[in-house]
Amino acid sequence: MAIIELDNVSKVFPPAHRGAAPVSAVEDVTLHVEAGEIAGIIGYSGAGKSTLVRLVNALEKATSGTVTVDGTTVTGLSERRLREVRLGIGMIFQQFNLFSSRTVWGNIAYPLQIAQVPKSQHQKRISELLHFVGLADKAHSYPEQLSGGQKQRVGIARALATSPKVLLADEATSALDPETTRDVLQLLKKVNVELGITTVVITHELEVVRAIADRVVVMERGRVVEDGAAFDVFARPRHPTTKRFVGTLIDGVPTGATLESLRANHTGRLVTLSFDDESLPQSQAFAELISGGIEFELVHGGMEDIQGRSFGNLTLALRGEDAAIDHALGRLRERVAVTEAA
Repeated sequence: MAIIELDNVSKVFPPAHRGAAPVSAVEDVTLHVEAGEIAGIIGYSGAGKSTLVRLVNALEKATSGTVTVDGTTVTGLSERRLREVRLGIGMIFQQFNLFSSRTVWGNIAYPLQIAQVPKSQHQKRISELLHFVGLADKAHSYPEQLSGGQKQRVGIARALATSPKVLLADEATSALDPETTRDVLQLLKKVNVELGITTVVITHELEVVRAIADRVVVMERGRVVEDGAAFDVFARPRHPTTKRFVGTLIDGVPTGATLESLRANHTGRLVTLSFDDESLPQSQAFAELISGGIEFELVHGGMEDIQGRSFGNLTLALRGEDAAIDHALGRLRERVAVTEAA
């Protein structure tokens, strides 16, 4: 069942100055996020992804279309009603947005105060959250005394304070180093698995969605250009923008200068075998070549793993009788995608 529903949603910002044109940040997007999933929304700068997520909690008002969260249509709600709805939508930010004058405890207490949760309940809830995010020993520290990763953990605890059903993470790891990013992503996965909170991650970093997303939504110029299960989007990208992203993660079929370099440095026929979890395993493909008396050398490509499922492209330099190679490739084409360099 969908917990977030955007139907034909657009957002147009007025001209920045006289003579300028209006800016269409989101164009006719229809997107439904299922309860309990982690949806990764990825796109290059200016794709509209951050505007899209701010439409979910109505920090931005949709120009047209409807936005529904957990059965409530937020489009057109009064500010008073929106405040109530936002209690069920947690949000974490790239720059943490912590109060420098408040301790860790005080930062987590803030949304409880806004929600008018009785003060007698604060201690139990804040203590639970501090232990959950691994900061029980930092309760009385101030943000300036924390590392970037610790600040983001506080941000996550604060976003969870009112027990939301939805968590929005807008570039939540962009300001962090790779090791800290991994720790924060593991925490977001824990939030999803142990607390059952639907999570929407906005990012321009492919590694982020690769690490935790069940589903990947690709945006370009305000529109959704690809949407599907994470493995399918990575292993079989369709849109040029998605192919550009995936190309930064794994080598595709070599072309251009890469192909010419391979030709210059390796003898034999250059053939790329493209594997996924439905194709012939690599070991069997190699056994087919060996049984045909064909020598081969791996010269380009690699394999990746998405949620326990592998895919990738391996380019081989094949040496042997042309007839034997043709026969072996004919057999391989029945179970794996084969691309031979022209």
